[in-house]
Amino acid sequence: MSGIVVALDGPAGSGKSSVSRATARRLGFGYQDTGAAYRALAWSALDRGIDPSDAAAVIASLPGFDYRISTDPDHTVVQVGGADVTEAIREPRVSAVVSQVARIPEVREYLVELFRSVIRESSRPGIVTEGRDITTVVAPDADVRILLTASEEARMARRSREVTGQSAEVTAQQLSSRDAQDSRVVDFMNAADGVTTVDSTHLDFDQTVTAVVDLVTSVWAE
Repeated sequence: MSGIVVALDGPAGSGKSSVSRATARRLGFGYQDTGAAYRALAWSALDRGIDPSDAAAVIASLPGFDYRISTDPDHTVVQVGGADVTEAIREPRVSAVVSQVARIPEVREYLVELFRSVIRESSRPGIVTEGRDITTVVAPDADVRILLTASEEARMARRSREVTGQSAEVTAQQLSSRDAQDSRVVDFMNAADGVTTVDSTHLDFDQTVTAVVDLVTSVWAE
């Protein structure tokens, strides 16, 4: 499977991160969470006193955004300026503003090139890259392109289980808000031509991973 690129899109709560990581682990591939870069940039803006809603200031900060991410599915580490921010980028204060930086066109263009470089530099037999516009913008020529989705109810239930110390109502509101904000930038609910949809509404985690792995191995068999 040398050089296989798997591109996986999906809305918040679809399970794309955990499924992509497990798929990469099962296949011996690398794993790239593109959402981590947007979170890291949002964290960096807050850390440097930059207003995430100030597009010009965020754009001006891009040349100094020293971002690194490991692609080991068993040990993902995110660094900014050499500092380990793997946990920090998941803080609520970052989640609250990440969409503000993610919807800036210049930011998306800058990070797309970064994502592609990570794919090119992967030393594993393949790499699974997941996010919101991976199948259409980041890796439209990927060997396997998948849209992982689920009903809104299922996605909210899953996200509620992931987030601790927060009510189900607040989690649902955040999920809906994130979908609404990100949908202004990219269509992550409808599969583009050549993209296979995997609906995990009625699948458990292992079944979903198996469905994705089967798609990858079927392409390899061809």
